[in-house]
Amino acid sequence: MRLFAAVLPPEDVTDELAAELAALKKLPGADGLRWTGRPGWHFTLAFYGEVDDDVVPELAIRLERAAHRTRAFALALRGGGQFGQGRALWAGAEGDLATMRLLAERAEAAARKAGVEMGEHRRYKAHLTLARSRDARNVRAYLDALAGFTSRTWTVDELALVRSNLPKSGVPGAQPRYEAVARWPLGGAG
Repeated sequence: MRLFAAVLPPEDVTDELAAELAALKKLPGADGLRWTGRPGWHFTLAFYGEVDDDVVPELAIRLERAAHRTRAFALALRGGGQFGQGRALWAGAEGDLATMRLLAERAEAAARKAGVEMGEHRRYKAHLTLARSRDARNVRAYLDALAGFTSRTWTVDELALVRSNLPKSGVPGAQPRYEAVARWPLGGAG
């Protein structure tokens, strides 16, 4: 199954983001972007790709340990950015990013120790993908609009293991379906 570790924002924070995106979608050229649906709003900590069913139990044990060893932390959505010359538009984060980065590193290490092929290690950059484009594009207007956006701060108190079900090819506008298959409280989160 196709899996990743993630931080999932609470519903009231996604409500705030939805209101912000409603304004962004009115900007010129917005119809040329593939906007991420609300169920897809998450901070990926570590992407695992296809994981053999027999590896998942060991991965789960190791992720639970990683969660237990990491304290709860404060986070808010703030501003935005881009990857690949406008190919990906994202919302950023503020708060205890050092602890979030530590949790991402632990989620990656958990997978490696469980036998998941992780490929090259990259420094973690907290971002929540809002939209994608097949081609490079100028997203300056979107970045300017996002610059003043800050959600309320919440306490991240759990780590989620999420399954990604890709859409059938050839279906225009189809979005992946995401399903949290496991959640573990962070240390000190109860």
